[in-house]
Amino acid sequence: MIRIPRKIYQKMIDHARREDPVECCGILGGKDTTVQECFEIKNMENSSVQFLMDPQEQLNTFEEMEKNSMDMVAIYHSHPHTIPFPSEMDVQKTVDPEMPSIIISLKEKDEPMVKAFRIRKEAIYLEEIELI
Repeated sequence: MIRIPRKIYQKMIDHARREDPVECCGILGGKDTTVQECFEIKNMENSSVQFLMDPQEQLNTFEEMEKNSMDMVAIYHSHPHTIPFPSEMDVQKTVDPEMPSIIISLKEKDEPMVKAFRIRKEAIYLEEIELI
């Protein structure tokens, strides 16, 4: 389970809406499974179907998290036109199967859907999100 403050949950949705029709991406930092901060990162692909986090922004984020004694709790990205389920590209690009991946779907523009997954070789597992 990932625990996300409502304000940060909304910040992720706002980020996805701002970047639409391009996929947004970012990192959630915090302690254990509780998110404390949302770090927006530039999508170098500038694509509506895939993302690649800007390496320098990623490095800056990791330094900021270390300075504030935070760990990476999850990564997130948006699907501007499809459901909140990992695409084939998402599955192929997964580096750490233990790191939750949050997907924000803007398929229904008025009601974005947010889901979290652990993407493993054998299967994709839904991860519960608790809003706090």
